Amino acid sequence: MAQAALTSLKASSIDHVVLHVRDLDRAKKFYVDFLGLSVAHEHGRNSFLHCGSQVVALFEAPEGTDIHAGSEMNHMALKLEAGDYDQVSAVLTATGVPFHGLAGDPYCIYLEDPDGHRLQLITTDHGQRR
Repeated sequence: MAQAALTSLKASSIDHVVLHVRDLDRAKKFYVDFLGLSVAHEHGRNSFLHCGSQVVALFEAPEGTDIHAGSEMNHMALKLEAGDYDQVSAVLTATGVPFHGLAGDPYCIYLEDPDGHRLQLITTDHGQRR
C-alpha cells in the first residue's frame, strides 16, 4: 500500500525547551525547589525537568561560554497551579526575588532565573481582572 504524501506538519505540544546555564546545580535548585518542577531524567551535565506535561531542559554550558549569545528566546511562560497576582507577588517579595510587571498589563509577572533567563509567571487570575 502506498503511503500518502505528507503535505504539512502540525505540532501537538512542546516537547521541551532548552536553557543554557552556568551552574547546573544552582539552576536545578531554582527550578525544582523554588518553582516546583521535578526531575524527569539527567544525563551528564544536562537535567530534564517536568513542568506539567512539558519539559524544561537545563544544559550546563562550558566555562567561558556566553549563554545568551545568539539567544532567540524572549521568555518562557510558566502557568502556576495556584496563587493569584497578589499572592505570587508576596511570595517573590518575601523571598527577595526581583520581579516586574508589564506596561498596560498589571497582572503579568516577569522575573529572571539565576542565569538571567526571562520568565513569565501566569497566575490563576491572569486575564480575569482587566
